[in-house]
Order: sequence, then structure tokens, then C-alpha cells
Amino acid sequence: MYQWRKFDFFEEKYGGKIPGDVTGDIQCCSSGRGKVVIGSNDGSVSFLDRGIKFDSGFQAHSSSVLFLQHLKQRNFLVTVGEDEQISPQQSGMCLKVFDLDKAQEESTSSSAPECIGILRIFTNQFPEAKITSFLVLEEVPPILLIAIGLDNGCIYCVKGDIARERITRFKLQIDGASEKKRTPITGLGFRLDGLSLLLFAVTPDSVNSFGMQAQPPKSQTLDHIGSGVNTVTMSDRSELIVGRPEAVYFYEVDGRGPCWAFEGEKKFMGWFRGYLLCVIADPKTGTNVFNVYDLRNRLIAYSLVVDKVSNMLCEWGNIILITDKSLLCVTEKDMESKLDMLFKKNLYTVAINLVQSQHADAAATANVMRKYGDHLYGKQDYDEAMSQYINTIGHLEPSFVIQKFLDAQRIYNLTNYLEKLHEKGLASKDHTTLLLNCYTKLKDVEKLNTFIRKEDGIGELKFDVETAIRVCRAANYHEHAMYVAKKAGKHEWYLKILLEDLGNYDEALQYISSLEPSQAGVTIKEYGKILIEHKPKEAIDILMRLCTEQGTSNGVYLSMLPSPVDFINVFVQHPHSLMDFLERYAEIVKDSPAQAEINNTLLELYLSRDLNFSSISLSENGSAQSLVAALSKSDSEKRKIADSKDVMEKDCVERQQKGLELLKMAWPSDQEQPLYDVDLAIILCEMNSFKKGLLYLYEKMKLYKEVIACYMQNHDHDGLIACCKRLGDSGKGGDPSLWADLLKHFGEIGEDWTKEVKEVLTYIERDDILPPIIVLQTLAKNPCLTLSVIKDYIARKLEQESKIIEEDRRAVEKYQETTKNMRKEIEDLRTNARIFQLSKCTACTFTLDIPAVHFMCMHSFHQRCLGDNEKECPECAPEYRSVMEMKRSLEQNSKDQDLFFQQVKSSKDGFSVIAEYFGKGIISKTNDGTI
Repeated sequence: MYQWRKFDFFEEKYGGKIPGDVTGDIQCCSSGRGKVVIGSNDGSVSFLDRGIKFDSGFQAHSSSVLFLQHLKQRNFLVTVGEDEQISPQQSGMCLKVFDLDKAQEESTSSSAPECIGILRIFTNQFPEAKITSFLVLEEVPPILLIAIGLDNGCIYCVKGDIARERITRFKLQIDGASEKKRTPITGLGFRLDGLSLLLFAVTPDSVNSFGMQAQPPKSQTLDHIGSGVNTVTMSDRSELIVGRPEAVYFYEVDGRGPCWAFEGEKKFMGWFRGYLLCVIADPKTGTNVFNVYDLRNRLIAYSLVVDKVSNMLCEWGNIILITDKSLLCVTEKDMESKLDMLFKKNLYTVAINLVQSQHADAAATANVMRKYGDHLYGKQDYDEAMSQYINTIGHLEPSFVIQKFLDAQRIYNLTNYLEKLHEKGLASKDHTTLLLNCYTKLKDVEKLNTFIRKEDGIGELKFDVETAIRVCRAANYHEHAMYVAKKAGKHEWYLKILLEDLGNYDEALQYISSLEPSQAGVTIKEYGKILIEHKPKEAIDILMRLCTEQGTSNGVYLSMLPSPVDFINVFVQHPHSLMDFLERYAEIVKDSPAQAEINNTLLELYLSRDLNFSSISLSENGSAQSLVAALSKSDSEKRKIADSKDVMEKDCVERQQKGLELLKMAWPSDQEQPLYDVDLAIILCEMNSFKKGLLYLYEKMKLYKEVIACYMQNHDHDGLIACCKRLGDSGKGGDPSLWADLLKHFGEIGEDWTKEVKEVLTYIERDDILPPIIVLQTLAKNPCLTLSVIKDYIARKLEQESKIIEEDRRAVEKYQETTKNMRKEIEDLRTNARIFQLSKCTACTFTLDIPAVHFMCMHSFHQRCLGDNEKECPECAPEYRSVMEMKRSLEQNSKDQDLFFQQVKSSKDGFSVIAEYFGKGIISKTNDGTI
């Protein structure tokens, strides 16, 4: 053991004499609850505080205190000592239990605590013998288990509540012990393992154990070697430690454990925080040496030459050695001081073992390993340095290590470190990039495979996926990049590699088809342009499965499926493919929520003159340079151009025909609004000069004037007249004013339209659309038309007017005669008396009697028949009120000038409307000076 390194991990904290207040010679000591307890041969017990000063004391026994133990769970002190003998045959040796807390109630510090229990140790059943060892086990309060070892190999045990004298006593006997061969008990130890309690007992010749659960306790001999007094102790793992001159032995429940060969006679042994404490007699110098052994790290943490030690204690985090009249406190240095000591000697391995054995925090351990790594790196031992740096992962900033090995160009070590960093899930995107770059620079495909595929089928990838994909793509490791993308569910990256790097369109289509519909929709939105360009049919098939119920196994509502409108952007530069897709969709889905948007898009495709053919541009209005270039082309090229032009023209005609069919089909006769944007459709028709569609829309919207305007622009006079025949019939809901617009058209163009004008006049005359004067004024503007065109029309109109004038004259004469008679009657009523000769009541037809009421209208009534209404004739009143109501209504309407002018404008004969207002005396009235 002399090869073990010695260190000064401890230091003397206090050394000096025991306070003089401690009387007598020290017989025993105990610690616990922040005080050191000393028992003396004069029967006194003394307490020392943390400053090793006398705190208090009392007389426990009359003669001597042999053993004592300060309990930790309760502030009790258990002592064994000699008191006065009761008789010559009965010993005065007794056991006492003191309650130290009750001493505080007394007035003086020197007063003794209350003794709550006294027990005579030796009785008739338990013969007297010399006590060699003593131990107390605190069970569930207030139960104590006390073991007293004797020099005859017996152990007297007391269990129970001594204060209430509820105890049981039993005796244990060491195997082989007898009166002839005395085998004293030199050491005791309790081992509590769950509910199992074991009592170790050591003699000079054996190590024994007793199972205390059995009744009686079962004895077992663990070893046939023992030790003397003060060389038995217990470790913090409840191992029994026995010291002999040749070695120190450890014992478990089933027998001897490890053995440490420390030479020299063991005077005293103890255990402190994982350290083995030994006072060993050095045979060469004849002195006693106190050693503190760190068994785990195989070093001597402290060594000191001491006098004869009588007691060894551990209290306040210190080791206390007591001699006859002196006391020495040894305390452990802090971890930082111990490490500094080791670092100065470059003992990094010892430092690492030290922090690990003392369960230091991970950050402190990592700091030691970092320093060791720096030391090895400085010696250019890169492999060992890296092994230390790897242990610091999670506590040391990775960039510190990475920079070191980048500078040293140790790519293998750097790769190892980065691998460990990823294994622990602490790698960032930059670390992943650096590791993959290391693999690719080393061209280590095997390691790259291991790194990429090591998580195959188990959990999630422990690196940044996108970083790995980018690095593998940049290094042309496309298969690895695809594997990572697929494993991580990065469908966009997987397709990006397939399409942009490998150009594998078929596999890309298969991959999209295997995805969930929602995810497939997202990916095809991003990469659909490439697929439409190279695989249009297959790409459209996928879109059809996504947007229709064909792609679902269960009944999915149509509203939950993606709309074709969402994918229109992928058909940029490929309008024919878009048209094919939308046509297929519209054929399958008849009631799509996006039907109007689909129809709008199809209309734009159908009506467009040019859908960006891939062939050469066929502009007829080319520049001179393009003309020269065209002339210089070969005949075969010219034929190709002509053929392409014919194909485009044929395609345009077919598409416009489809457009017209869509316009009609999407606007059923039973709907007011079509399934497309009418304004957009009109704009498309006008932009692309699609007259058929424009005429259909105007006619459908009842914009008849715009319809004939289209015919006028095209100078289609036959179509113009036919259109007016169809749309100008008021009996069928048409607009007769169209004939007036048509007549105006023929009057404004300077050509001979005699035939057409005569036909137009026929319909104007039939429906009496315009007065003759307006017709004459309109046609007078065309110098190419002669009077013969309207001669017959004028003659007929004059004849009609003459008849009307004659009828009006006769009506005037009739009204004049009626008016004359009415004036005469009024004058007669004013100047002459009326004679009422009616003999019967007009209401009840009975003979009139008084009282009676006679009205100027020559109606007579009984007063009782009139009731309260005596001011107007019941017979004439309804007619009178009707006339007055009509007059008030006309007067009210006359106040609304817009209504008056509207009636004048909409009437065939506006003069008749004005005459009606004058005839009823409305316009002639004045209101605030206005007519």
C-alpha cells in the first residue's frame, strides 16, 4: 500500500486541550445533534459545543460512565455505568436513559436532565460479566434495541420502551464461546435492510451475524478471524469493517467482501463520508499514524502522526480525535482546493476520479475533463484529448472543441466529436453541416450511410433534417438526401431532388400518388409546373383523383375536396393542359362550389385568340427584318409556317365554338344569373372579337340596342332587320324603339337603302312607333333616298290623320254642346227655384213624410234614412268622391315633374298627355307662381 499516492485533502481545524470543566478521565465519547458527549470515570457526562468549549454537564452515574450513545432521532442520551451496589451479590451496573430536552426547563445550566428510565443490566437470568461493547439502534419511537457485548461471548439485548418499562430481554450466544474459552465481544454493528435487521458481532476469533427477525435470532459465522476492541466500524452502506494487522476486511450479509492490505496494527477505525479512517501503529518508528483512505480512488487523502487515540468521532463535518486530555479536529478541504492541488501536479486522472467518486455535479466534472483535454491537446495527444472533450458534451460549448481540431486539421477526431454530439441530441444545424462535410470530404460512404440510416425504423432522426439534405445534395449524394427526406416526411425536399436533380418524373408521380390527399395537394402545388411540362397526362390524372370523389375510398363531401381553382397556377405556360383538366373535371362534377370560377377560366381559354403555341409566331404585321427573314426561309419551312397557321386558326374556331356552347349551357333559361361572370364574358368576347358570344350575351341580358349596334358595326343589314323583327315585337316582350334606331341608322349612312327603308317603315307604321314628321326628318339626312321611298307611307299617314281630325272635330262639337247645356243648367240653378215633386224616398221607396231632405240632384230622402250624413246625397256621393280623388291624384302627380316628363316621353303621342293635364285643369293651376 506504500505505492498509494498521499495528498493533503484534509487540514487541521482545531487542536488543543480538552476544556478543564470536563472532570475525570475520559472513558467514552459520542456525537450527534450538534454536540460532543464525553463520559468520565467519575460518573460525569460533559457536552462540548461546536467551538470545542464546555457547554454543560451532569452526574449520570455515581462511579463511572463506561459507555454512552447520543441518539439522533430524539434528544436522548443512553449511558452504561456503575452506581452503588444494591447488595454484595448484585452489581451496580445499570443502563440509564436521559431526556436532554427536559434539562432546558431547569433554572441552572448545571442541573441534570430527567432520567426517564433505569435498567439493571445483570440479573439472575443475565449473569454479571465484563461489558466490552455497547450499541443502541433507534427503531420506531419510543422503541429502542440495545445490544451489550460481554467478555464471555454473550450479547444481552433489551428491546422496548424503557421509560414505561415495557421491555423484553433476551440473550445471544456466540458459537464456540464457553466459560473455559472466553471470547469477548469486541465490536457490534446493526444492518437495517428494509424490514430485515441484522446484528454483526465480532470477537478476536470470528465474525458473526444474527438475524433478528427470527425467534430466536438465527446465528451465522461469517469468518473465523476477528479483531480487537476499537477496530470495528460500519460503512455508510451498512458494511461491517474489521481491521487486523495485515489488512482491513469488509463484510456483507452473506460473508466476507473486499479486502484492503494495510499493514500495521490497527489502533482505531472509523468511517467518514466514504473515507476509511485508521489509526495505525508504525512498527518502524513506534508512532501512531492517522490515515484517511480514499478506497475508490486508491489514494491516501490525509496522513498525520498522532498520540495515543482513545476515541474517534465525526461531528460538524469534522473528524475528531481524542487522546487523554487533548482533542484534534480535522476537516476536509473544499473540492476546488483539492482539484487545484491535483492540477498543479498534472494529476488529471486522479482529479476526474475524485469528482466522480464524490458525486460532484456534472458541470464540475466536465470542467475537470476539459482541463485534462487541454493538457493532452497541448502535448499533441489528440486522440486522448478528444476522448476527454467528448465527455464534456452538454456542458462545454462545442465550438471550443471544434475550433481546436479545425486548426489542427484533425478531421478524424473532429468527426468523432460531431458524431457523439449528434448521438446526444445536442447538435445544431451547423454541426450537422460540418459532420456531413467531414464525411463527404473523407469520401466515407459507409459512415455516411451509418449516420443517415442508423435510426432506420426507430424513433426520430437526431439531426437537423433540412441541413442534412442540403449538404448531401451539394455533395451529389442524392440517394442519401432522398432517404433523409422520406424518413422525415419532408415530401417537398424528396420531390425537389427527384425533379430538379435527377429528373425522375415517373418516380415523382408515383411518390405523390402514395401520399395522403392533403399532403399530395400541397406538394403538387409546389412542383406541378415541372410535372405538367414533362408529364401532363399523368399529372392531370393525379389532380383528378385529388379533386373528385374518384380519389377517395369513402364518401367524402365535395366541399371537403380541393378545388381545381387551387391548382390553376401550376398550368402557367400550359393553357391547353389546363383546358383539358378543367373540361375533365366539369364533365365529372356537375355541382362544384367553384363552378363559376371554373367556367370563367374555361371561357378565357376558349375565347383567347392565341394560347401561346410552341410553334413560331405567325404575326402578319411583322417588321421589315422579320419579312426578310421569312423570305429567306426555304419552301419547306414556309410550308411548316403555313401549316402551323392553319392549325392555330382551326384550334381557335373549335375553342370559340366550345366557348359559345359554354355560354349557353351555363345560363339556363330558368335562371336569372349564369354560372359565370357576365362582365368578364363580355370583356373576353370584345377583346377577342367573338361576335357570336357577344350577341348572345346582349340578347340574354335584354340589351337589345347593343345587339343591333353589333350588327351595325359589321354592316350586316339583313341580320340587322332580322334581329329587329325578333327583338322589336312588343307583343313578345320586345323593344319597338329598335325600329326607330334602325331607321335612324339608314338615314345617317349615305347609301341607297330604299328596299330596307320601306321594310322598316312597314313595322314603324304598324306599331305607330314614330310620328311622320320624325320619319321625314330622319330620312332627310340621307341624300341617296328619294321621296318615292316614303310617298305611300305619307299618303297613308295623312289619310289616317284626316280621319282622326274629323273624329276629333265631332268630339269637340259634342263636348261643346254638353258644356253649353251644363252651363245653362248651372245658371238655372243659380237664378230659379227648384220644385221637388218626388213622393217617395230614394233610399227606402216609401212615401215621403216630414221631416224629409231634398238634394239639388233631385233625390229626396227621409231624414231617418240619411242618418247623420245630411250634407251629401248617398246616391251621388260615390261618383263625386271618385272624381275628386282622381283630381287630387293628378294634382299630386303634377307636383312630380320627373313623372310628368316620363309619361310624356314614354307615350306614343306626348301631346295627348299634355292635353289630358290641361283638360283636367291641373297644369292651369298655379302654385307659388309656378305652373
